[in-house]
Order: sequence, then C-alpha cells, then structure tokens
Amino acid sequence: MLVGDRTMARLNRQYRGKSTTTDVLSFPMREGSFASLSPHLLGDVVISAETADRQAKAAGRTLRDELTALLIHGILHLLGYDHQMPSEARRMKRLERQFGLPFIEAEGR
Repeated sequence: MLVGDRTMARLNRQYRGKSTTTDVLSFPMREGSFASLSPHLLGDVVISAETADRQAKAAGRTLRDELTALLIHGILHLLGYDHQMPSEARRMKRLERQFGLPFIEAEGR
C-alpha cells in the first residue's frame, strides 16, 4: 500500500509508538491470533510515497527504484529479517543486493 506521510506517521505511532513518519512498515500475517487464517500470506507492506520521493531525490535514484527498494526491504521484514543489530543490518543489505538491487543502501532502514 502506498500512503502519504500523515497516514504513515499515524501508523508508525499506532503500531510502533513513534510519532514520526517512516519510509516502510511491514505487518506480518504469520504472527498473532489470526495467523492460521491465511498461512500462505506473508502480510502487508506499507510505503510512504512522500518519504520515498524525498529519499530517491537525495540518493539520485528514480522514485520507481526507491519504491522497489522499499518493497524488497519490507518483504524481507515479513520473512523475519531485521536490522536492529549491525550484523542483522549487513545481512539484510546483502539480501537486498542479492535480489538484484545493487543501488539499495540499507543504512537507516
């Protein structure tokens, strides 16, 4: 789902307790009390198109490339990957590049 910064800030506040916008949020379906309803669905990825546009311009990428990078990043979260620790961040960055997206910089995500 593509949303604006206002909606993303509301979702980030509601689900993560952070009162700022962010670029991508992932909502896994394989966790929680309803996981058995659709065991083949990974979940939802929500991307702030406004933030993606700013990040694309700052990095000299197209918006399409930035949205693709954020989608891949969100899907990796749905698959259970994280980047809280430096080793986890390196692993996610490696996987993002493995999927043919060498322009992705996982720093800050």
